[in-house]
Amino acid sequence: MSSEHFLKEVQAIGEKFLLKLQKLPKAEPVEIISFSVVLLFIVTVLVLTIIACSSCCCSCCGCDGRPDPRHRRSQVLPATR
Repeated sequence: MSSEHFLKEVQAIGEKFLLKLQKLPKAEPVEIISFSVVLLFIVTVLVLTIIACSSCCCSCCGCDGRPDPRHRRSQVLPATR
């Protein structure tokens, strides 16, 4: 997918979203609720993605950007009897 096609697609989605927002005050209650549920789902996915990415980045690299030596994987050996 070329970047021009992608930008046109994003612009078309944005225009549909704005049109939907403009029609929302005149919409039926069921349509308002379904739009709110879809919007809430999208926001939740974005927030959880940001939280996951930020916690993953902070746990392995720390704030200074260098890997934290405490989080290296260590080999577990079987117990001897």
